Amino acid sequence: MKPLANLSGNWLIAVVTVANAASMAWFGYDQGVFSGVLISSDFLHHFPETKNANISGIVSSCFSLGAFVGAIFAFMAGDKTGRKLAVFIGLVCNLVGAVLQIASFHLPMMFVGRIINGFGMGVTSSTCPVYQAECSSPRVRGKLVVVGSLCNTVAFCIANWMNYGLYFSGGPLQWRFPLAFQLIFPLIVGVALLFVPESPRWLLLKDRDEEALTVVARLQGRNVAIDDPAVVAEFLSIQTSLREERDEAARTNWKDMLQFKDKTQNFRRLLLSCGTQLMQQFSGVNALGYYLPTLLKQSVGFSNQTARLLAGVNGTIYVFSAFCCLLIIDRFGRRKMMLYGSLTCGSWYLIAALTIRQGEIEPSKQASFGKATAAMFFLYYFCYGTSFAKVPWVYNSEINSLGWRARGAAAATGTNWICAFCVTQFTKVGVNNLHWRFYLIFSIFCYSFFPIVFCLYPETSRRSLEDMAYIFESNPHVLVAGKRDLTSRKRPHAFIDAEARRIEAGEQKRNMPQVLDDVKMSIVHKEGAV
Repeated sequence: MKPLANLSGNWLIAVVTVANAASMAWFGYDQGVFSGVLISSDFLHHFPETKNANISGIVSSCFSLGAFVGAIFAFMAGDKTGRKLAVFIGLVCNLVGAVLQIASFHLPMMFVGRIINGFGMGVTSSTCPVYQAECSSPRVRGKLVVVGSLCNTVAFCIANWMNYGLYFSGGPLQWRFPLAFQLIFPLIVGVALLFVPESPRWLLLKDRDEEALTVVARLQGRNVAIDDPAVVAEFLSIQTSLREERDEAARTNWKDMLQFKDKTQNFRRLLLSCGTQLMQQFSGVNALGYYLPTLLKQSVGFSNQTARLLAGVNGTIYVFSAFCCLLIIDRFGRRKMMLYGSLTCGSWYLIAALTIRQGEIEPSKQASFGKATAAMFFLYYFCYGTSFAKVPWVYNSEINSLGWRARGAAAATGTNWICAFCVTQFTKVGVNNLHWRFYLIFSIFCYSFFPIVFCLYPETSRRSLEDMAYIFESNPHVLVAGKRDLTSRKRPHAFIDAEARRIEAGEQKRNMPQVLDDVKMSIVHKEGAV
């Protein structure tokens, strides 16, 4: 095995992926574990205030509120700290917040712990997918970002089964142990961070060209020289794209940017990335994620034990769907998966709303309608897991320009968390007051996403990160429907030609014409492999 201190090629990508995956797993575990904590008898004994729907909502949702603030921190400071330091800051906050929750005996202490834990999660969930994307090649970038999100789902499933298993034990073990188990994740992330380099694109952003070139070579493979044609090609493509971004930024004021009049359309790209996360949350996932056992008891009529068991089964289905997404995300592209998710998730929520309504109208048949409702929730999670669960994290790590990538991802993640706060805060109150109509709201939201994605969202699969600038420079109009170059999964030839021009411009700046022909051949070879 290659020594960790000299990792390169696939080994290096693997360790970067482990850091991202463990961080995202912690995120998923935190989303799943608190649903069981909220209905634990010992927790309710220590925190009887949470029997009130509003208090229960804020105890759950304050985590998302802290994460929103963490995402804002990443937006403001992410390009200053770098990707590794930002992840480390988030890691420390996560640790402090987790310890406070484990040791809590009073509600204010639980509040503070969840907010600090959430802040750290907001920082890491904003940064890790960007770090992964900036270190990955276009051919596997989607899969590797999804690996992190897949681990998020696996941890969510573990949390649900742990909640079910601990139902049979009494006392504080029932809720303190699940909260303590999360401490395994920072150990993995912390060790992985010791052996990975900083993102080459961030290094170029800070004019640390020599370090960036070295990292690009390490990512290409073992013993690859910095003057290798493939290394030079990638380096010059990134460098030239960054130079063009800076030149454009110097000529553009904020008013033009907000009106989409700047050449690279950074604000439009930021809105698109934020939109994916808004769609993820208002598809209703956290209404089920934080409250599924509660909803199965209250809306469907199952016992406490059965509700926990079904939440565990649902988590397993969610994991299976995440594996399916890993296989298909680069095969079908981002647009098709969001379109499919819109129609299917909307349909399952609609049917669930109708079955709950019929159960209320015919109490004698509530058990039968309850089973149908649970089946709709399972189908929803499968379709959500293969669409909106994963695609937004990939999309917002790809769509933004280099100078705006950390800020764009942070803004998108902040949108995710503030929307999660809203959904989580009002779910229990909504179910209490609206009953079956509450689920109908999410059905309408999901259906509305179809025309939005179809008309406004360009495809990002199989494009290099530097291709994104060309997409918006050559197509300044907001509507993308009907434009094959913008909606096709296959990388258009126009994008390949644009990359060759960037490299040629970079060669002229660097005065290295002797490798230009080799560089062009490496691009052709790379595209042929795709």
